[in-house]
Amino acid sequence: MKVRFIFFSISLIHSICLFSQEIITPKEAISLALEHNYGIKIANNQVEVAKNNANILNSGYLPTLTGNANASIDRQNTEGQLANGDTRVATGAETRRYNASINLNYVLFDGLGRSYNYKQLKESQQLTELQARETIENTILQLFTVYYNVAELEENTNSIIQALEISRDRVVRAKYQFDYGQETKLALLNAEVDINNDSINLMNAEQQLKNFKRDLNLVLGNTLPDNFDIDTEVEFNQLMNKAELLEKAKVYNTALQQIEKNIKINSLIVKSEKSAYLPTVGLTGSYGWNESNNNSPLAFVLQNTNSGFSGGLNLTWNLFDGGNTITRVKNAKINLETQNIQKEEFLVTLERDFNNAWEDYQNKLAIFRLQEDNIKTSQNNFDRTHEKFKLGQLNSIEFRQAQINLLRATLTKNQAKYAAKIAELQLLKISGEILNVDF
Repeated sequence: MKVRFIFFSISLIHSICLFSQEIITPKEAISLALEHNYGIKIANNQVEVAKNNANILNSGYLPTLTGNANASIDRQNTEGQLANGDTRVATGAETRRYNASINLNYVLFDGLGRSYNYKQLKESQQLTELQARETIENTILQLFTVYYNVAELEENTNSIIQALEISRDRVVRAKYQFDYGQETKLALLNAEVDINNDSINLMNAEQQLKNFKRDLNLVLGNTLPDNFDIDTEVEFNQLMNKAELLEKAKVYNTALQQIEKNIKINSLIVKSEKSAYLPTVGLTGSYGWNESNNNSPLAFVLQNTNSGFSGGLNLTWNLFDGGNTITRVKNAKINLETQNIQKEEFLVTLERDFNNAWEDYQNKLAIFRLQEDNIKTSQNNFDRTHEKFKLGQLNSIEFRQAQINLLRATLTKNQAKYAAKIAELQLLKISGEILNVDF
């Protein structure tokens, strides 16, 4: 009775823990990840930096305005001879000078290089947004890979608990039968060995479950409580059309969109480098104030003050820079050609990866359907074996084998279910549709 009480207590505690745990649904998990995942936070900050870089304040279209000011004091001993022959001496003659100015510089035309550079910044901002989107897609896929691993382990743990309950009842039954002389000591020992094995399996499963829950919490930015559960219900998308999904992949795949964005940026780089062939026209203007004070008796003017505006245009034309511009233009064109080649290669690779993902999903989904049928057969076989075992028509070894077969079938079915769901999400990610799915 002591053994029975111990396992009853374990089951009761486990039931209470499950009852008190908060259930995290897929929608809640996505919401938490988008708000708290560290990688997504970093990606969002990078988008903000790109927005700042693409601002008019960083475009070069605005003028520059600088202010300068200076003050100096000059003290000297001076001796001078006048025209009439007189000699004058100035001891400690002091000269004070003050000046201040505001200077304006504005590039009116730089061969359109500024325009192309600004367009590059805008395209780079969009590229960063695509990179952030890819980070979110990868995080969502990582999230549900861990999420469904937790779901699989939860179902596995529950199945092992059921197996442990059956083994516990078998121990109790064998003990009673042994006490009344209806069974040998060997049967009781076999039952105790089996319940110990089931207990070990449960301990291992629960430890794995805790580890994966910590992994899930990490993906969600460590926002989950200590005790939480997840929704193990899984629905598969049965309405996907292969041809339609492939066309979406060729348009909305995030990696492909980044390559296309890089092609646009490189085409602008070619134009920007060509702008060095044209002259640069600039506008300059300034307002200055100067004052000079001199107390020397030899000075003709004791104080001098002037102020005013000045302005002008300047033209700079680099007629030949030793071939540097020509080299940069050639290299920019080669880089653009390389980007187009990479796009062609990626389209071939994308179609291959899509076909692999599609067939992998269909195969795993079919395996899961077969495992669902197999679990029914295994359950029916176990139920019949259990009844015969109760009637004494089967020995404990045959009963244990049927129990193990049912547990294996259950674990295999659980694995097949979540493997099929993860394969579906991988297919949707390749197609650029993972963020458009209603979880």
